[in-house]
Amino acid sequence: METPNRFYTYAYLREDGTPYYIGKGKRSRAYSRWRNGLNPPKDKSRIIFLKKNLTEEEAFKHEIYMIAVFGRKDLGAGILHNRTDGGEGKTGYIHTKETKEKIGRKHRNKFVSEKTREKLRAKIGEKNSRAKWWRITFADGRKVILCGIHTWAKENDYDDNAIYKVHRGKHKTHKDIVSVEKLEQAPYTSPNLVV
Repeated sequence: METPNRFYTYAYLREDGTPYYIGKGKRSRAYSRWRNGLNPPKDKSRIIFLKKNLTEEEAFKHEIYMIAVFGRKDLGAGILHNRTDGGEGKTGYIHTKETKEKIGRKHRNKFVSEKTREKLRAKIGEKNSRAKWWRITFADGRKVILCGIHTWAKENDYDDNAIYKVHRGKHKTHKDIVSVEKLEQAPYTSPNLVV
């Protein structure tokens, strides 16, 4: 049984099952509206709890870890709309910049075992495991691995229908995209990661 003073980590999911925000909280925090323009999904089934019954310090560490795994969109390193690396908002205490960097370095570029990835897939939900994973190759040789073409295309000013046509061989290219491959299983890297 959970105690009221215990914390949890949570994720907001897009319609394709990928997370767009990772946070920590207690009580009804995961359902609260934000002031910075980032709100929880209207469909409450797309709010999932990653870990429950944590101390505040455990919740901070897990939040920082999950943000490092999925990466921040504003840094060009992932898919999350988080604007920090996590670890903010502790009651009566603010982590120093050095502490946050130390925790972040500990998890950034960390090898995540297959067992851990399986747990993450389960937590991020069956939606994510049913989602389709893709590898897009650009004319300059860059590749991006992503889960769900629609959201990525919309956020990066591409036409998702044209991308699917490249995949099916109906178009040779779309803008600078030269190849689109469907992956058989979720990759060992974070989604939307340039490789």
